[in-house]
Amino acid sequence: MDIFDSKGYFCVLYAPLGGGPMSAGSTTGGQRHLGGTMRRDAWWLELLPVVILLGAFGTYATLRAFEGTYYEWGPYLSPFYSPLIDPHHRWWPFSPALLILIWPLGFRVTCYYYRKAYYRAFFLDPPACAVSEGGKRRYRGETAFPFILQNLHRYFLYVGFIFLIFLWRDAFHAFFFDGRIGVGVGTLVLLFNVSLLTVYALSCHSLRHLLGGKLDCFSCVAFAGPRHTTWRWLSTLNERHMLYAWISLITVGLTDLYVRLVASGAVRDLRLL
Repeated sequence: MDIFDSKGYFCVLYAPLGGGPMSAGSTTGGQRHLGGTMRRDAWWLELLPVVILLGAFGTYATLRAFEGTYYEWGPYLSPFYSPLIDPHHRWWPFSPALLILIWPLGFRVTCYYYRKAYYRAFFLDPPACAVSEGGKRRYRGETAFPFILQNLHRYFLYVGFIFLIFLWRDAFHAFFFDGRIGVGVGTLVLLFNVSLLTVYALSCHSLRHLLGGKLDCFSCVAFAGPRHTTWRWLSTLNERHMLYAWISLITVGLTDLYVRLVASGAVRDLRLL
């Protein structure tokens, strides 16, 4: 049965094995303590990968942001530091990554899917569909600080596309070694990373809405055919937005890790061409 949780996020409830249809009302049973539910499945298991992956990435990204070293080797530049700003500290005394990461971080933090994920996993607000968050707090939506800043998501999207231009430039530069065209493992890593980041951005709910999701009549607007075609393709990507969100998060972290390992001399970049 399709319902929405108490924060308005879409969720699906399945009937237990051997039982009849499960309704939204029958799963709460009036229980108001934290975690109270009549669900018989291990609903809390879906929180564990979110806590582990987001927690690990957040810790790693924070350490790398403040490290300020091992972010560049030959034609390779870590996505955490692109575009590279004031690497010689002429006016910015801290790590160059601190000038960059606020923007992609803002895009992911305000992402509709990630909001659902970390609200449940870290805030237990609510822990899952038809599971009580406890207490008698009055739900105000995302209307109070700091959650009202979630409304900036589409603006982070605009800035995100600017960063994608720089990342595609970095992937192009990764094909040139001392002025000669070549391909290394790092070349493929950077190219694969920016491709997945682009797919993640294109699958964004806000982008789909801006390019056609808000329209009731495509034939009533200019460029109706191209807009409808674009909206349809973006809708196809949007169906797997959660998958692209996780894969791109993992790959951007691994891409930075690879550049760091090569730059620090821990591993040697293998030239393929």
